[in-house]
Amino acid sequence: MPLLNERIRDREVRLIDEEGGQLGIVNTREALGIAREKGLDLFLVQPDANPPVAKIMDYGRYKFDLAKREREAKKKHHIVDVKEIKMRYKIEDHDYQVKLRNAHKFLNEGDKIKVLIQLRGREVQHSKIAMELMTRFFNELDGLAIYDREPKLEGKAIIMILSPNPQKARVAPPTPPAPPTPPAQAPENR
Repeated sequence: MPLLNERIRDREVRLIDEEGGQLGIVNTREALGIAREKGLDLFLVQPDANPPVAKIMDYGRYKFDLAKREREAKKKHHIVDVKEIKMRYKIEDHDYQVKLRNAHKFLNEGDKIKVLIQLRGREVQHSKIAMELMTRFFNELDGLAIYDREPKLEGKAIIMILSPNPQKARVAPPTPPAPPTPPAQAPENR
């Protein structure tokens, strides 16, 4: 419970008016009377000081403004999620580009990425190829990410965790190269 009005048990307080001006050390009853004349509350700002510091204010408005600032701060706060991208070491180029675009999107939103290459059966023998794919994936993110955990073989999976690079500006994901257009044919003359 806040130390407000009659709850203040100290004999004297250092009084501050509603504009922030110092009124000096005043008897608590006298300070409470000044606050009541103005239709405001007497709030103990620093109870540990000697003498305690009390301020004349509209306590209801103060609580409202405080709650409003907390709501605004909560709106601006981003909760970091860990997004997972699964691949196989034999991934096709188009599928790889889709995974890369998703990684760009997640990193631009400020989320972490867990990149996972699952190896099945005898594919563990080709873990070197999967490691190279992980390195290629990281390099193609153009410095947009930093390692939280470097690629590592754990059982039958290679796992890498990336975080957004705080120094790198947010950039759009690369667009895949357009297919070549066939040469235009000349119109036939008859």
